[in-house]
Order: sequence, then structure tokens, then C-alpha cells
Amino acid sequence: MTVIKSELLKFYSTNRSAPKVLLPEALLTGQAPDRGLYMPEMIPQITANELTALKGKPYPEIARFILSKYTSGTEIDPMLADLCHDAYNYEVPLEHITDRRYIMRLDHGPTASFKDFAARMMARMFGVLRKNSDTPLIILTATSGDTGSAIAQAFYQIPNIQVMVLFPPDEVSDRQRKQMTTLGGNITIVALDGQFDNCQALVKQAFADPQLKHIDLTSANSINIGRLLPQIVYYVYAYVQLAANGEPVTFCVPSGNFGNMMGAVLARHMGVPMKKIVVATNANDEVPVYFLSHKYNKIVPSRVCISNAMNVGHPSNFARVVDLYGGRMDETGIIREEPNMDRMLEDLWSVSISDTETRRTIQKAWQDHRLLLEPHGAVGWAGLTRYIEATGETGLMISIETAHPAKFPDEIQTLLGFEPDVPDSLKAVESKQEFSLSLANDYQQFRALLNERYGK
Repeated sequence: MTVIKSELLKFYSTNRSAPKVLLPEALLTGQAPDRGLYMPEMIPQITANELTALKGKPYPEIARFILSKYTSGTEIDPMLADLCHDAYNYEVPLEHITDRRYIMRLDHGPTASFKDFAARMMARMFGVLRKNSDTPLIILTATSGDTGSAIAQAFYQIPNIQVMVLFPPDEVSDRQRKQMTTLGGNITIVALDGQFDNCQALVKQAFADPQLKHIDLTSANSINIGRLLPQIVYYVYAYVQLAANGEPVTFCVPSGNFGNMMGAVLARHMGVPMKKIVVATNANDEVPVYFLSHKYNKIVPSRVCISNAMNVGHPSNFARVVDLYGGRMDETGIIREEPNMDRMLEDLWSVSISDTETRRTIQKAWQDHRLLLEPHGAVGWAGLTRYIEATGETGLMISIETAHPAKFPDEIQTLLGFEPDVPDSLKAVESKQEFSLSLANDYQQFRALLNERYGK
């Protein structure tokens, strides 16, 4: 891939048989027509001087600077500063733990999840792009935890936009569910009799269905490039706040569908000095196994773990990782062209963390450091610990906490003997009425539902 700056940045499909498009079309389309995922044709660069100049800047200003490298020349760009200040009106704590190890807490947004960062910016970008439209845009998404609530909250009452979220009821916590099901209005929530991978498969099938071409569908899952670009920003933000004199950083990212870690990978390729990106998964270990064996096999069905948002047996965004390192993976998970594994493994290190280790990490982090983690953040902290043990590396290291511990009160109560303080954003949904539909894991029924709701 060529790495230069471009004023009119185009995006291509990882399946490489769809036309290249500008950012607005990539955003509104979601998945490319050939079922691939959009990637920037050229990765804009951040210079060392630019990184230095960003040090100490507030988050919205850093977001505007980074995102402008992708929005330049589009109708979004003149509005970008206002959109960033409106979207990012909450804190992004960088919590020092021990030595040069930090936790970046991405759980202070309106739904107490890192998904707020991308969802709120996406909603505002979509609002700009659809402000003069006469027909509604239908956002179709699948969730294994926090995506659904973040998307639902971000797009709630946005004119000319309808949202449908599919979720597996046995894999989300009560609070995660209530954040979606208590909205109503332009938000439709569907409980699917299946797992997250079933939800995601139905969504992808709908996008490729010629019988649904009369419905203006797009995605807010991390298959949409609009989810990835805002997630670059917090890696840049953490680096410029904490790094000294250009030192490289190691990030550890708890990973499910791999959208969050792709934000880190893109930040690295833009020029943020990174020693390593540690990719920590739960028992869905298809990627750690691939890194060891060089053979990729999906996990079907995906394994159910307490870090529920990471219960993904085939992460969609791994196709982007393979693409970035010179290979090609199709939408079914078959690697058609092998990537450069030497380069990939030079940048990335992956490990699988069991539920037992996740729970032990929650207890030990609290006992040793009074560090309160929930299951996803614990997978990240355990992954970073395993990386340090395996390599002996030192220096600046930042692990990502992706959700507020109060979303998992039962687990915290069992392990630590108390319930976490509940932020106002979660308290607000406790007593509200829920609205949701139930659906069998059957594509024909799903197509019928889409036609009934949006095909008129």
C-alpha cells in the first residue's frame, strides 16, 4: 500500500472488485458492493512535529486534526470542528497504574462504552450527508454488547435515519440491553434466537440481497469505515499526552470484531511510534492461533465468554488487517492471498485469555493497585501482563478499558464483594419501559421484517 497524503482520498474494497469511492459514499454504503470492506487507498501521515504540536491539546481538537486528514475535500470537512466538539464533550482518563503502565478509560461517554467515540461521530457525519435527503436511511447493525446501545443512542431522533439492531439476548447484560430497548422512536431492537455471529451474518446477507435494493441500507457496525476512523483518534491522544521525546508505545487492545484494534493499526501506519500492538482475545482464539500456525479457521459457533462483546468467532475487521499487510481475505474468512506474516508479527502480538484468567485478573488488579476492571478491560490487562512476561519489554504501555464496570455488577459483586458506582448514563435506563421484537435465526423471516418496516 502506498502511504502518502491525498486531498481527495479514495477508498477501495478489500475484495478488490468494487469501484473506488470517496468517503461520503463509503460511509453511506457501509459494506462495498462486492461484500468487501472499505480501506483508504493511501494512509495520511502524521509527522513527528505534528505529534509534538498536539501534546496538551484537548480531545476535540486532536480529533479534528486527525479526522481532517480523511475528510478533506468532502462536505463534512467545513463542519468537522463543530462536530468534534459536539461529539466529544466527556473526559478520556489516562489512569497511571504502575511504572510506565497506564489504563486508558474509554467508558465515560453517554453509554459508558468505547463505542461512543465512533458512534457519536458517525451519527453527526451521517446527519451532514443526509440533511437534504427526502428518503430515510436505514442503519442495520449487529451487536454482541455495547455497539447496539452506542449506535442507538447516537442516532436516536436523527432526522431521516432509522436504526435496526440485532442482538443475541443470552450474551448481553441487563444494562446493555436496556440501553437499547428503552429508546423507541426511530430505533428498532430485535432479539435474535442465536449468537452474535448469526446476527452479523444476517446483516451481511441483507446488504448483499438484490431483493432489498429498494431499501436504503447501510451499516454502523465496524465493517463501516466510519467506525474505524474516529477510533484512530484516542490512540493518538494517549500517545501525545504520555510519550516523552518520541518514545514508542505499546498498546494492548481487548479485541472481538477487531474494529478497535484496527484503529490502533491505522494510527501506527499514520506515524504514531508503536513498539507493539498486543491483541488480546477471549477464548475465541482464531487470531492468536493463526499467528502461531499461519492457518486461519473460524470458530463456529463462537464461544460464549463473560467478556461478551468479544464473543466473535470470525472478526470481520481481520480482513482489513490481512489487506493492510498485503494479503486478501474474503467475507467468508477464506484467505485468498497470504499476507506478509513477518511484517504482521513484527507489529502485532496476540494472546487468548480464558474466563478463569479474566476473573483472576479482576481480583488481582483490585488487590494490587485498586484498579477496577470489567471483563473486557481485564482481558486487555491480562494480555499486557502476558506480553511483558513473554518478552521482558519495558517502557510506555497503555491498556484499553472499553466499558464501565457498572455494566457488569453481578460479576464485580461476586469477585470483589461490592457493586461499582453506577454512572448517571446507566441509572437513567433502569426504570424505563423496554421495546423489542423477537426473531428466529432465519434469513427469510429477517427479510420479511425489513420489508414490513422499511419497504413501503
